[in-house]
Amino acid sequence: MDKWDARFMELAGVIARWASCYKANRKIGAVIVKNKRIVTTGYNGAPAGIKTCVERGECLREKLGIASGTHHEICYAVHAEQNAIIQAARLGSSIDGATLYCTHQPCVLCAKMIVNSGIRRVVYREGYPDEFSLQMLREGGVALERFEPEGEEP
Repeated sequence: MDKWDARFMELAGVIARWASCYKANRKIGAVIVKNKRIVTTGYNGAPAGIKTCVERGECLREKLGIASGTHHEICYAVHAEQNAIIQAARLGSSIDGATLYCTHQPCVLCAKMIVNSGIRRVVYREGYPDEFSLQMLREGGVALERFEPEGEEP
């Protein structure tokens, strides 16, 4: 890891604070970078015009007893990685060959989008209980690296 990785991971952490997820430990931020330039950012939150979990005052997944790492589709939020990829498409910005910095390891749904978008490297800080996503990224040729700042233990 180098100073650029640290900078972009720091930015992903800042962007995570914008998330509208009801659970504090699930505020996730993402930054897509190409040639050391920020292309797009994303955080987890409800689609435009849809009430967020914060506005609803509850987490649907928690209410239904859905375990972390399962049934990703049962949630009001769009994932941070997905929002960053969608934003690139809306802006007409190529992310082929880019690096995605994310506060958390991507789930399998995000992993599939990452592979198909042409992102070649993912740097994340926190793990996530989704082994299938690791398989998808590996088979899709995407390098996955856990960010560990100097002086910190994993």
